[in-house]
Amino acid sequence: MEIKFDEKGLIPAIIQDYYSKKVLTLAYMNNESLGITMLEGRTCFFSRSRNELWRKGETSGNFQKVVNITADCDGDALVIEVIKDGPACHTGEESCFFDSVYQAEGHGPFSYDELYEMLKKRKGSPKEGSYTTYLFEKGKDKILKKIGEECTEVIIGAAKNDKAETIYEIADLAYHLMVLMVEEGIEMKDVSMELARRHVVDHKIKQEKMK
Repeated sequence: MEIKFDEKGLIPAIIQDYYSKKVLTLAYMNNESLGITMLEGRTCFFSRSRNELWRKGETSGNFQKVVNITADCDGDALVIEVIKDGPACHTGEESCFFDSVYQAEGHGPFSYDELYEMLKKRKGSPKEGSYTTYLFEKGKDKILKKIGEECTEVIIGAAKNDKAETIYEIADLAYHLMVLMVEEGIEMKDVSMELARRHVVDHKIKQEKMK
């Protein structure tokens, strides 16, 4: 596909976290910075305010390893998936997009990464009356018992063909699994990497069968 730069020789690039798929920032590239990005495997942008190239992380140390670059259907915008070494925003926030402008009622923000971070904080800073604190205080045996119970509840809900109940119980199971992950020091990216590895292996197997 032909990459189309605008009249100033620039193309907008949406930077996205490879694991969480969270949008990290919107930056611009010219032909040279895009070439450097692909050659070095790290993001390099063009600063419109300074009128010069800048490599993300060259001063902060928060580099972004490039995993994938995709152009849109018109070839005039890019999505770049990265594995980041630190916050994407100069403010120290993980993403540059953190100021809410509008939120539809009943659709509050949620992410597994934020839930995981909350569970980590609860483990490090116990809170009286918190169910999560209770689980961590009781230890792994209690957490594993709850996971077993929630697995059974999921099976019962699905066996009854009760979609609402099944969704509810899957949510309970997901929560308890994440508590176990925190207890065992397993991070979200560890699971994402394992799933990605399986996807790659499965894709290669399918390609071999097609030969």
